[in-house]
Amino acid sequence: MAEKKASGGARGGIAKPVTPSPELAAIVGTAELPRSEIVSKMWEYIKKNDLQNPANKREILADDKLKPIFGADKVTMFEMNKHIAKHVK
Repeated sequence: MAEKKASGGARGGIAKPVTPSPELAAIVGTAELPRSEIVSKMWEYIKKNDLQNPANKREILADDKLKPIFGADKVTMFEMNKHIAKHVK
């Protein structure tokens, strides 16, 4: 029974639609999106605006739109999800 509950029915975890904060919505839009889609849109924005550190591609250099989300001038790609989590409901 536990397997059926975990795999079927209501979507949860990374697939559950969440509402972005106003700061995050400036990048990903205001619509509810699954976390996976938010991360994809963040990477689209980062690549489009050339915000990866050329010396260390794992670092993301925050521009004016990313600073309110990250709370820092740069974060690693591994830290990005932690910061996104603070900006979704």
